[in-house]
Amino acid sequence: MHNADPPERGGVCAKSIVPVAARWRPPTGTLAALLTAARARAAELRVRRLALEAAVAAAGRPPSFAEALRRSDVAIIAEVKRRSPSKGDINPGLRADDRAAAYAAGGAAAISVLTEPARFGGTADDLRAVAARVAVPVLRKDFIVDPLQLVEARSLGAAAALLIARALEPALLAEMVAAARGLVLEPLVEVRDAGELDRALAAGASVIGVNNRDLETLVIDDAVATRLIPLVPPDVVAIAESGMSIRADVEAAAVAGADAVLVGSALSATGDPTAAVGALAGVPRRRRVDPALR
Repeated sequence: MHNADPPERGGVCAKSIVPVAARWRPPTGTLAALLTAARARAAELRVRRLALEAAVAAAGRPPSFAEALRRSDVAIIAEVKRRSPSKGDINPGLRADDRAAAYAAGGAAAISVLTEPARFGGTADDLRAVAARVAVPVLRKDFIVDPLQLVEARSLGAAAALLIARALEPALLAEMVAAARGLVLEPLVEVRDAGELDRALAAGASVIGVNNRDLETLVIDDAVATRLIPLVPPDVVAIAESGMSIRADVEAAAVAGADAVLVGSALSATGDPTAAVGALAGVPRRRRVDPALR
């Protein structure tokens, strides 16, 4: 699969003149440490491969993550997160399934569940419990470096899984997108610059997350989503991530052309998650113009 030509589509990657592989380098900083730990957890899954594959074979088809985000208003992806490297403890006693049910009652289009244990306080059981509790699609948010982690996500009930373009060299990113699709699992490919957007589109991503936070330094730059989301082709779902906490943030994302926003810390910390999601929901979505036609 590494020798296959990546699928070409309209928009940014069709105009790219720099080979995608030449623009990738191994991550540093916080992201590098998280990926090292993720590789160790992925290796531990190998003894469970057959059981995980059997669980996937027996599982029903999950609801479509991408379709849940295609609506007339900006969709809210509400996140279950106990802590983070940038904020420390957010809500250590949070019960994942109860929080997810409250988000869904407030109008969340999908639920994101952090399953990374050391820095975010998540577990695989959180994902399983949330997927069993809510009817909306559930995203596994973790540092995924091995296709077996995608099998695990699907076995736990996930409808989608996060793939971070910065974390995966281009051939592996394309392999992981294809592996997710083979599992009927929507890959949400996260990017932070135009080169990463090129790679995500070349790999065939149909859902793109634009992260305002640099995972290597943990610094937030609110201009990242504003700059990149207009470059996402209109047939691809575009999600604004990080730094979202109030309705004005959702409105700004809508102006940029976002189809959805992912809100984590603000919703995980609140004492009234149903009302908090409701306060963010209902912002009209604006359709993006195909960048190839500008």
